[in-house]
Amino acid sequence: MKKPELLIPASSLEVLKTAVIYGADAVYIGGEAFGLRAKAKNFSKEDMEKGIAFAHERGVKVYVTANILAHNEDLPGVRRYFRELRAMRPDALIISDPGVYQIALEEAPEIERHISTQANNTNYGTYLFWHRLEAKRVVSARELSLREIREIREAIPEEMEIETFIHGAMCISYSGRCLLSNFLTGRDANRGACTHPCRWNYAVMEESRPGEYFPVYENERGSFIFNSKDLCMIGHIPDLLSSGIDSLKVEGRMKNALYVASVARTYRRAIDDCLKSEELYRSNLEWYQAEIGKCTTRPFTTGFFYGKPGADTQIYDSSTYRQDFIYLGIAGDPAGEGRFFLEQKNKFSVGETVEIMKPSGENMEVLVEEICDEEGNRQESAPHARQRLMVKLSHIPEKYDILRKKGRAE
Repeated sequence: MKKPELLIPASSLEVLKTAVIYGADAVYIGGEAFGLRAKAKNFSKEDMEKGIAFAHERGVKVYVTANILAHNEDLPGVRRYFRELRAMRPDALIISDPGVYQIALEEAPEIERHISTQANNTNYGTYLFWHRLEAKRVVSARELSLREIREIREAIPEEMEIETFIHGAMCISYSGRCLLSNFLTGRDANRGACTHPCRWNYAVMEESRPGEYFPVYENERGSFIFNSKDLCMIGHIPDLLSSGIDSLKVEGRMKNALYVASVARTYRRAIDDCLKSEELYRSNLEWYQAEIGKCTTRPFTTGFFYGKPGADTQIYDSSTYRQDFIYLGIAGDPAGEGRFFLEQKNKFSVGETVEIMKPSGENMEVLVEEICDEEGNRQESAPHARQRLMVKLSHIPEKYDILRKKGRAE
């Protein structure tokens, strides 16, 4: 079986470093404009340069999203943006709009062009179309089954790559093309400003046609008729590896470092184990499934990979996340006397048991022995206000190790 690329999202420079350290082969990021995650932190020009350098030093690729559906007023800015990106030399641009694609050809021809899932790539004819326009890769529509992906693989040139989402939040709209946010709130999902109205609770009433009712599944919490479960294919790695997919993509450019570390580390190990032997993969399946559930998630589904899903297997009847572990921060530079610096993300206290989550897959429970501010003044707990701390644990973590604890954020 061919080893596929593991492609992980990053919302910030800190999260990019986490993705690289925890097993990504490639990372995709967004700049401050022209991507579909305007509410994410995203990357300044300076951070993008640092992130690309950090990844390239470790043999990891970086792709930059520019996948909005552009309006007239966007195009001059797109041209200027691609000129800047050309100097930074990311490994690829992810694009959905043909006009934006043409500008990329003109302004940064040496950077690979990947076609976003937003372009509704549902058949091999579409792949061949983009191949003729010198696209290196096409991201498959999320509505495709594994059977359809295999058919595409057989019909396109060997050098053309298929990228497919295998994990993360699922948009209820076709390939993510949604008008609901724009209609209800005036914020355009196709230009990066989605308000996620698919996660809201709805009631449907047909006022002008008495007696005609729209069948809606409802429970005591309300009706969540657009709200999809999260995609998760950790239990089906052999099928993915035999499908001809070149890049296995995780959704989540608005997620934190704990999510990215958990997903990257788990899929990294599952892919590598399966390439060694399917028996080894099967023997560790319980560990993969337990670890993938430790980050913030909704219930899981396999989406369209095995055929069109029914409402009972795709729709999630709540707007809440499951959260079993709290993200505390990333271990930074040593601070002397067994301490290390930590940019604190959530509350924890002296005497608590926390977990060091290592890139190797090891989870180590340790005791919080001391918390100090930057001046060395001791405190009993790290309060809600995020701050830079010096922390001493019963075992010294290595730089970039993730710290977490069981429970829900307060």
